Amino acid sequence: MQKNNILRTEKYCHFCVNNVDDIDFKNTQLLQRFLSSYGKIVPRKRSGVCTSHQRLLSNAIKRARFMAMLPYTNQ
Repeated sequence: MQKNNILRTEKYCHFCVNNVDDIDFKNTQLLQRFLSSYGKIVPRKRSGVCTSHQRLLSNAIKRARFMAMLPYTNQ
């Protein structure tokens, strides 16, 4: 049984393409891209970020939340 033949677009890691080595927790506009509408961290399969950058990204989001730059939830 095969799934529908839907064209899939290749997802590329935003940070690998732009040669970003360190993700800064103070850059809230960039971090907002990787949050859902409920304020949750978007999973790797949906965002297209590689494994190593996903770890750095989640730590940066958690630091920004702790420093009150990002909300824990959106209401």
